[in-house]
Amino acid sequence: MELLLCIDSKHDMADDIAQDTFIRAFRSLDSFRGESSVKTWLLRIARNITINYKRSAFFRKIVLLDYVQSDRSTPSAETTYFDEQFVDRIWELVIRLPMKQREIILLNAHYQMPIADMADLLGLPEGTVKSRLYRARLKLDEWLKKDQY
Repeated sequence: MELLLCIDSKHDMADDIAQDTFIRAFRSLDSFRGESSVKTWLLRIARNITINYKRSAFFRKIVLLDYVQSDRSTPSAETTYFDEQFVDRIWELVIRLPMKQREIILLNAHYQMPIADMADLLGLPEGTVKSRLYRARLKLDEWLKKDQY
């Protein structure tokens, strides 16, 4: 079980353990008594090496560093706050759009609906949908530039 935990967490450590297992087995080949199968003997060696690996300071540091680094991919509270503020501001601007442009932006941005589906839903030609979408984006861009975002 110890070996499986190590293999799941780090492929390179599993490779090191496998290599160390076969080196130790090769060096200890003359001490193999045949009281168990070779498979059992190799698994016992692998298990002992894995336990030693997990006890070593090197292993604990590497595992801890990997754990800490994976947390760094999470944005800071400040970044999250500003991102949320920006999104809120965009939606405030979307609500200020005229109804015809607002519905097109909502269908496109929020529901990710293709132009053809929007045209079918609204009973409009695709060219009209594209035009409204273009004008809505242009207006939002203009407002965002005024707000210096």
